[in-house]
Amino acid sequence: MSKKRFPFGIPTGWFQVGYSSELAVGQVVPLSYFGTELVMFRSSDEAVHVLDAFCPHLGAHLGHGGHIQDDQLVCPFHAWQFGGDGTCTAIPYTDRIPGRANLKSWSVREINGLIMVWHDAAGREPMWEMPRVEEAYSDAWTDMRTRKWTVDTCNQEMAENQVDAAHFHYLHGTARMPETSTERNGPHLLTRSTTAMTTPAGVVEGQIEVNAWGFGFTTTRFTGLVETLLMSSATPITEERTELFFSFMVRDIGKGITGGVGKAFMAEIGRQLEQDIPIWENKVYIDPPLLVRGDGPIGPFRAWAKQFYPPAELLAAQAK
Repeated sequence: MSKKRFPFGIPTGWFQVGYSSELAVGQVVPLSYFGTELVMFRSSDEAVHVLDAFCPHLGAHLGHGGHIQDDQLVCPFHAWQFGGDGTCTAIPYTDRIPGRANLKSWSVREINGLIMVWHDAAGREPMWEMPRVEEAYSDAWTDMRTRKWTVDTCNQEMAENQVDAAHFHYLHGTARMPETSTERNGPHLLTRSTTAMTTPAGVVEGQIEVNAWGFGFTTTRFTGLVETLLMSSATPITEERTELFFSFMVRDIGKGITGGVGKAFMAEIGRQLEQDIPIWENKVYIDPPLLVRGDGPIGPFRAWAKQFYPPAELLAAQAK
């Protein structure tokens, strides 16, 4: 029997499942995250709803052929109807609705132009709220440019990159290894790094500030050439497969400069990420790691990360 690469389950937190601009009123979208099939739709009041996908009647997937009628999600198989809270509201050929006919409804937040869903394997309600990112609402910043990747790894391996100082120089080719520090406050982790990027104009000094709320939502602010913001979410598809959402914005400095800098910066971050992917997809998790001076605050990061995995007794209670 093969050993699992990572000793983790799917972590607790808010995770992106889509963009606001991509979901219209009345639209039904199938999703596959957290090892679970889901269905998402937007009702006439513009609220976004996410439910477990399989009809409790005979198992039809509501995201494939389901439609919205009077703000109810209608099963494509026998037309059972479900509200945004998962309640079965009507069965067209009977007036008796079984007590077990309801679906799980997932907590959703639509903020910063993103659609976020709360996941907790122990079934706990949201334990913190999503932050509002002011740049996402400001005319002083460009519209979001987005990219997505699917990577065969887990959240913690990706997130650990932010504190792994040495790999920026030796894998990504930065002009030198950054100096990195962290501050931990509950689910929030602040990481600050200095950086030196090689450009056609020479080496440019800069600062990177990373704010992470769990593993599911991170803002990365870069200063140096121009102020740039990256919002990212690494959303688990399974325990060992993750979808990575990147959303870039640049402070609009005009003169035709912003667009070019933004595109170049996006390309550089994409280049670095694609250097990481073959490492992530072929490495294993070492615990404890063999750390040396200069590695960066990997130990404090791992101590912070433990809070996002529910204790075994809570998982056992949820399974009953």
